[in-house]
Amino acid sequence: MNHDQAPLLLAVAVQNDELREQLGAAQTLLLETAIKAGQLHARLEALRTERDAWRAEAERLAGRRIRSA
Repeated sequence: MNHDQAPLLLAVAVQNDELREQLGAAQTLLLETAIKAGQLHARLEALRTERDAWRAEAERLAGRRIRSA
């Protein structure tokens, strides 16, 4: 290896290490975000189910009022 190439090789190695650290941090953040998105999706589905149940109950009660009037 040429003596002039050693500093360049060291700089590339340091930059590579920094980029690997950034990639690891980004992967961790992505995983955390995916987990939270899954939890939010599950909660949204539960809220939709609850909404549909309330809607059905409201329609049932409204139908009872119309028949009794």
